[in-house]
Amino acid sequence: MSHQTINVGIIGVSGYTGLELVKLLINHPIFRLSYIANSQGEGELEQIHKMLKGLSLADLPIHKADAKEALLSCNLIFLALPHKSAMTMAKEIFSLNPQAKVVDLSADYRLNATNYQAHYCPHLDTENLARAVYGLPEYYRQSIKEANLIANPGCYPTATLLALLPFVSFINPSCGVFVDAKSGMSGAGKNPSDNTHFSHINENLFSYSPLTHRHQIEISQKCSDISQKELDIVFVPHLTPLTRGMLVSVFATLKSPLTTQEAQEILHNAYKDEPFIRIRENPVSIAQVVGSHFCDIFVATSGKNLYINSAIDNLLRGASSQALMNANLMCGLDESLGVPKVPYGLF
Repeated sequence: MSHQTINVGIIGVSGYTGLELVKLLINHPIFRLSYIANSQGEGELEQIHKMLKGLSLADLPIHKADAKEALLSCNLIFLALPHKSAMTMAKEIFSLNPQAKVVDLSADYRLNATNYQAHYCPHLDTENLARAVYGLPEYYRQSIKEANLIANPGCYPTATLLALLPFVSFINPSCGVFVDAKSGMSGAGKNPSDNTHFSHINENLFSYSPLTHRHQIEISQKCSDISQKELDIVFVPHLTPLTRGMLVSVFATLKSPLTTQEAQEILHNAYKDEPFIRIRENPVSIAQVVGSHFCDIFVATSGKNLYINSAIDNLLRGASSQALMNANLMCGLDESLGVPKVPYGLF
């Protein structure tokens, strides 16, 4: 089946996820990047992302973010904006065109209103929040196809949920589920801070926001929404001296003992039809997924002790390539179009 070109836009093109979206869209066979914007609206794409000089879209002008202008140029819009700014823009887009298609990479539509307001700020668009679909294709594929607003998952929740969800019914709910997560520097965003200063992060490793990170509630809520079971999620993220990539280790107590082989069978059965989930026989490696949309998962048990290990590229599977897959599904395309399949790693 042939498809006509679909014009898409990115509002919030200046950050890391905006850049990754541009790189993915340059070679997409159907989507045509026709509108890019940020809060300043000055210059051309190659001036903020110098690596793009000489490429076909390098001279694309950067607009000042404007919902009406974006809708005149695009059939689908990616929002790569900070929380609160994203829902302000989305609300305006849908007020102008209720049938618009939006993929939001912020946290603004991932949580219910109660949880969002407890961990972020007052929600300014509860009407659209009620119809947003969580963009984890392995679990919401059909709903994504029918949606106009996708809440693209966070990177930590993506890696954690894909590892944890196949085992929820086997886990003892009276015991906590402990998540140790490690992210590359790009997960902290483009704006510099004390934690991301070279002399602080180089040859260093440290946790941040232990037990209070906002992604903990996203993991908890979505685990409950998808599995209909409540688990006590204890989440501790760490920042590592890597540019990109994410490694998650989940520790839980089973209701009854499982062998490692039995646990592997559970994982294989859960994802047997998912080409971007790779089940590994050994603990996973960041280097084997960076640059791709793959999520690699490993599982091991010892009696009632369960260990699940997952790895993703935080900027791709944890943000931009997942957003692209969601956009493909929304537009009735093959979900894998333009999604990166070859990791960068050398081993």
